[in-house]
Amino acid sequence: HVQLVESGGGSVQVGGSLRLSCVGSGFTFSTYCMAWFRQAPGKEREGVASINHDGTSNYDSSVKGRFTISRDNAKNILYLEMNSLKSEDTAMYYCAAELVFGHPLRGTYNYWGQGTQVTVS
Repeated sequence: HVQLVESGGGSVQVGGSLRLSCVGSGFTFSTYCMAWFRQAPGKEREGVASINHDGTSNYDSSVKGRFTISRDNAKNILYLEMNSLKSEDTAMYYCAAELVFGHPLRGTYNYWGQGTQVTVS
């Protein structure tokens, strides 16, 4: 069955960096559009960055220039490099796979990971 397992979250100071990873299994990783979403307490989940099978990426304006999404199809790993972190980046970060409908940052995905917490203070 499909699994997405995130890691790399933690606590970091403002201005610091983190790299999140998401290991996928049970599906043909290289063919799927994948994305990172986040949800802060009391707020709706929002799309942060997405990457198509061909490497084309999209970023939310709040993270553009600070975050970089990438994928290693040989290892079935999705990454999110986060630099110049701000307190407002504090959230649970989720990996998503297989966009089935809509824009990559706002659409519907079939598969989700359990999330990894990022706290910036």
